[in-house]
Amino acid sequence: MFNCKPSVLSLALAAAGVSIMLTPNDAFAADEIKTETVQSSTADVEVSATENTQPTNALASNEADDTEAETGIERISVKGYSRSLIDSLNSKRYGDTVSEQLSADDLGALPDVSMADALTRLPGISAVRTGGQAAEINIRGMSGGFVFSTLNGREQVSTSGSRSIEFDQYPSELISSAAVYKSPKASLIEGGVAGTVELTTVSPLSKDKQHNFTANVRGMYNDRADEVYGAEDFGSRLSFSYQGKFLEDTLGVAVGYARLEQPSVATQFIGLAYNDSKDVDGIEGDTNGPEDNPANEYISEGFEVQHLGGVEIRNGYMAAIEWAPVDNFVLKADAFMSRFDSESFARGFRTKFGGRDASVSNPTYDGNSVIGGTFNRTSKSYTRVEIVNDDNQDFDEVDSFGINGDWQVTDRLNVNVDVSLSAAKSDFRNGLLWSNVAVDANADAPIFDENVSVSYLLNGLDLPDVGFNQADAFSDIDRVMVSKYGIYPFENEDEVKAYRVDFTYELDNDFIASVEFGARYSDRTYSNDRSVFEYGNDGAFSKSEPPLKLTDDMTTVVDWDGDFSYFPSYLAIDLDKALNAWFPDGTPQPVQTWGNAGGVIDPQGYTTNYSWSVLQSGEVYEEVLSGYVMANIDTEIGGLPITGNFGVRVVNTDQSATMLQNVEGDPTLGAQNITDEIGIINQNYAPTVQGVDYTDYLPSINLNFKVTDDSQVRFAAAKVMSRPPINRLAGDISASVSDDGEINGSSTNNPFLMPFYADQYDLSYEYYFDEGAVVAAVFYKNIDSFIDTIAIDNFDFKGNGFNVPDYIIDEDSGEQIETTNGTYTTAVNNAEGGYIRGLELAYTQVFASLPAGWSGLGFNASYSYTESEVQSITNLGGDTATQDLPGLSNNVVSATLFYSYEGFETRLSGRYRDDFVSEQVAINEQVVNFDGETVLDYQASYQVTDGLGVLFQVNNLTDEPTKSYFGTENKTGTIQYFGREFYLGFTYAM
Repeated sequence: MFNCKPSVLSLALAAAGVSIMLTPNDAFAADEIKTETVQSSTADVEVSATENTQPTNALASNEADDTEAETGIERISVKGYSRSLIDSLNSKRYGDTVSEQLSADDLGALPDVSMADALTRLPGISAVRTGGQAAEINIRGMSGGFVFSTLNGREQVSTSGSRSIEFDQYPSELISSAAVYKSPKASLIEGGVAGTVELTTVSPLSKDKQHNFTANVRGMYNDRADEVYGAEDFGSRLSFSYQGKFLEDTLGVAVGYARLEQPSVATQFIGLAYNDSKDVDGIEGDTNGPEDNPANEYISEGFEVQHLGGVEIRNGYMAAIEWAPVDNFVLKADAFMSRFDSESFARGFRTKFGGRDASVSNPTYDGNSVIGGTFNRTSKSYTRVEIVNDDNQDFDEVDSFGINGDWQVTDRLNVNVDVSLSAAKSDFRNGLLWSNVAVDANADAPIFDENVSVSYLLNGLDLPDVGFNQADAFSDIDRVMVSKYGIYPFENEDEVKAYRVDFTYELDNDFIASVEFGARYSDRTYSNDRSVFEYGNDGAFSKSEPPLKLTDDMTTVVDWDGDFSYFPSYLAIDLDKALNAWFPDGTPQPVQTWGNAGGVIDPQGYTTNYSWSVLQSGEVYEEVLSGYVMANIDTEIGGLPITGNFGVRVVNTDQSATMLQNVEGDPTLGAQNITDEIGIINQNYAPTVQGVDYTDYLPSINLNFKVTDDSQVRFAAAKVMSRPPINRLAGDISASVSDDGEINGSSTNNPFLMPFYADQYDLSYEYYFDEGAVVAAVFYKNIDSFIDTIAIDNFDFKGNGFNVPDYIIDEDSGEQIETTNGTYTTAVNNAEGGYIRGLELAYTQVFASLPAGWSGLGFNASYSYTESEVQSITNLGGDTATQDLPGLSNNVVSATLFYSYEGFETRLSGRYRDDFVSEQVAINEQVVNFDGETVLDYQASYQVTDGLGVLFQVNNLTDEPTKSYFGTENKTGTIQYFGREFYLGFTYAM
């Protein structure tokens, strides 16, 4: 047993205005606490006589809330933020790995909209904000794809379409505790090179109260909503939970519900990538230009300016039933469900510069890229300004169910059996309505206005200077006409069924305290399904699909406010009214058809080839069988107590995926008719299933050296793995044979992708003093490789399962030509790996020794520094540039200053991260640099009675925007403002 000074208990009680005397052996894990009853005027602390309770960890027993009158046992209870720090520090201190912890009170008390917000307050953890809200988390400079997550010890799948968990779908009100394991142990499920996040829902039999009910109601307001026409100003949060024990404490029941209805608000500028080039400066032989034409400069596709609004509704459900018919057996069934629905609009305008055929004058350069100038439309360019009125719907479902049986077979042997299902489903529908400027919208045959001139100059991380010769027309119904409508559904489903058995055997040994071993089998299926519908033309007026004349009742003129007020006004279009007027019969009727072209049969007569949708649809299958053995250490060497574990995890993975090989309709090579959702039949492809089987050995060791009663040193080493993004395993395969018989092919993804592997080492020092704790840690990871796209020469197509012919027939001579292997371009684990290393510092201080009235003051802070030699190449900004590992910020800081006094509590929390690399919001597959950001949150609460409390909070106190750029800060990516969120409400517990 560890003993130390009465630091955290005494400081927490002092912070609440109560003094209590403990011996130096009474802190964190006191086996026996004896006190006299102390009357206190504050509702935050209850202190009363306790006799021979002997808890495993007195202060970490965060369920010790009330007097148990029937047994005569009364316990110490510390509530509020001080208690949350106690629970977190205790969990960290007595854990057997390098980890960070969050307690139940911590999660319930802070203004956390979701678990994503809550987790970012831990050392070395940061978040990527989407729509102003934290969603994906980064751990130690690595993106969400390297983060593995469990709920009640069970693997979680995601609606993200990859392996990255969207933690904003987990309401903090329904999670009782969270842990982030930065070093693994053999008993943990494999999958997190960055770390493993373990979320836990409540165990009803562990509560001391017979019945416990809590309710939380809050109204919210966004202060930027009035700047966005059609946006909602107000929202709400509602939650309640109940835990009860019945049948002489042998049956426990818990249920919970949390609802979030919040406005989605943003005003944004989005710069588009530099995906074209032309000779702008007229200087030949510019060696800085593209390799294929060194005289050219890079030009951007254009930019967008948009108002975003809508409503996000999340309904979370939790239930658990726990049965302990005898002392040595517990059976628990639990369920968690989240429904996250979002309906939003994006309005404004999109500027297309027109590509290499546009006329460019007065250019301004950053390197060899054009960041300013005047673009004029020519007869060959597509220079234009589109008025956009988009409608997006996203319906996400997350389900997690499990049954767990825990049987203490003998005094030494414990058996735990678990069966679980985790499922996620996402249905995203992107609806786009394009409008363009006509010369005269009232004409019998309206003509697209080709007199287009756009001037702009990027200002780095500030908004650009812009000018439009058509500015007045953007808000004129006599000029603007609807020219195209498109819907782009994207559905994905992910499901994993898992079966696990674990054994623990206690030993009578001076070195090994116990041995754990077990096995787990999981079966995962992932699918994505793309489809498309389009009508009209976004770059011209189609004669066969004519544009729509707008009327006053369909439109509203929208002005820009605040920082964006200098942009020209535009027309907001009522989508339903416009579509009903455009398609009065409900279905558009195309005039002309291209019929059967390129192996695609189009019975519905659409004028565009939509066959790409079948190529972006497919399934992935993943079966994993793993086993482990781990020894738990509890010994003493030379008077130095040592605890920890060492072991190995063996993992066999069988992964495969559906692929489509382009065999150009040859039935002898397996070509089949593939029909999409709107009836288009593609005859080009041969379906196949391909994959790979591999086995990994993952050793690990965790050691904890108790240097003194107050300090300890941890060391950990392990081999870890993260599987590739699951969506990168399925995709299209294209293989073709040239006239001379050479076979060449390519694929966007690859079912043969192997995991990311890393060897990692952790060393930390923890010191606990009278009024807090200090923790310092260093870590080092050496990652083998990353995914890259390469060309493989002399690729064995037939040997790798491709349906390719042995010979072709020369059309002229009729002779057979034997085929030969050429080049195959695909995604492989080939990008050079390297190290990630860093330093983490954490400090907790409650100033209990200050005079009365100030003893409730406290401070909690963490800092991490991370660096890596891993870099990638980007050309999104035109010029080739290197960028850091996605998710890596060199410096990450989080801090909370808090104060409590007689029922009143207030705190200011902040988190900072400097520049990092991530995917640009609203632009798929564009990984860009993000500017550093500081996000502040504030909360104040008052406990009116023992059960009733009122609360006020502000999220994003300074209205911090997100800003990104391509390669250099001069090439603006995104600039987004989300507004402040104000909450006012009450909590009630009984």
